[in-house]
Amino acid sequence: MLIIHKFGGTSVGSAERLAAAADIVLAAEHQPVVVVSAMSKVTNQLIAGARAAAEGRDTIYREIKAALLARHLAVVDALLTRSRARLDVGGFVEDRLHELEQLYRSIAVLGEVTVRGLDAVAAFGEQLSAHILAATLRERGARAEALSATELIVTDDAFGAAHPLPGPTRERLQARVKPLVERGAIPVITGYIAATEAGVTTTLGRSGSDFTAALVGAGLDADEVWIWSDVDGILTADPSLVPEARTLPELSYSEAADLAYYGAEVLHPKTVGPVVAAGIPLRLRNSFNPQHPGTLVVKSPRPDRERLPAIISTTGLTLLAVGSRDDAWHLALTARALHCLSAASVDVPMFSQSFSEHTLNLVLREQDQAHALKTLQGEFAGLSADNFALGVKEKVATVSVVGVPGWNDKGIVSHTFAALGQHGTRVIAVAQAATEHNVSFCIPEEQVGDTVRFLHQELGLGVAS
Repeated sequence: MLIIHKFGGTSVGSAERLAAAADIVLAAEHQPVVVVSAMSKVTNQLIAGARAAAEGRDTIYREIKAALLARHLAVVDALLTRSRARLDVGGFVEDRLHELEQLYRSIAVLGEVTVRGLDAVAAFGEQLSAHILAATLRERGARAEALSATELIVTDDAFGAAHPLPGPTRERLQARVKPLVERGAIPVITGYIAATEAGVTTTLGRSGSDFTAALVGAGLDADEVWIWSDVDGILTADPSLVPEARTLPELSYSEAADLAYYGAEVLHPKTVGPVVAAGIPLRLRNSFNPQHPGTLVVKSPRPDRERLPAIISTTGLTLLAVGSRDDAWHLALTARALHCLSAASVDVPMFSQSFSEHTLNLVLREQDQAHALKTLQGEFAGLSADNFALGVKEKVATVSVVGVPGWNDKGIVSHTFAALGQHGTRVIAVAQAATEHNVSFCIPEEQVGDTVRFLHQELGLGVAS
């Protein structure tokens, strides 16, 4: 039985967590293939360093490189007791981060960082974690080999969120990874990153390691794909906000895809596609609680399973407003704003603008705020400064309620808004699908905990039937 194990950033975020991941792999009663993310927060640091270099802030990118070096070397020292292995992997870490600093210097000379350049920078994190985990497995007696997905996952050149080419990808996985599996070795593959057919590094989009695992599973005809994170699968709400949140034990592919699309952080939205095409079950599990069975995603769930809505919340967001002080702002300018942010690799989880408004409201991640402001300022530099308006409004969160048809007589949308009105939540923006089963809204960040807990209670999700 062949199972793909993907470990997310929190599951490999420290020496302790990397050791726990190694324990899970070594305890497997099947043939494992491992896919790893970068250590938690590393990709954000790498990108922040690139942006600092482009802005000429040399001290910042050097400090980021030094912090990454210290963090990874400390993990190497903690996990690897054999002096030769410690020296080899430590040397690899030092060499790669020296290359990173050289890349930062090149960006500083150019004075800008392209999406292609960001992909090259972002690729370093997974390479480091894969080599450290593979060495940890070897130290414990396993035959393990770190592999870069730049040699395995073939994509187009849509940098920042590249599209895999299934045929060439399968050929490379079968040629490079399958022989290792047949010899009983454990491949440890970098998630998130890939390359064009010409060998130029690309990435699969933020949190794309799940997608990598699905592609590897499909290319190797795996029996299952397991996604390891820090929660017990997909839950009715974030357990850090709602301790009584329940795990959804079984979902269909389409239900899981909906939840991922609306922001369920345990699953990348594109992950479901490859496993659907290959008919491979997907299981979401908790590396901090490996005894828990988690959530199973299959084509045809059991008809007697309990079907419940889920509340998905995302914090660490900021609300920007861009527009004009009169009626000069129009839809073509809105399209320009969204296009320039996309070209600058700034994700926009939600935006709103009514026909009567002269302002486009943008929900962004806080770490993208400064970059987004600079990008928008440059894009609209030709507009009159007296009439152009751009600024930060407040810290926000998004909440999505993702339901199932026929769940109750009221319907998800009406039930949700009745609860929000009863609770007195200030709703800043709303996004609703064409169906009545899903709705998303933006609220002030300080209200997210109370709002999610109230919704969970009002929707009756806390008590098992």
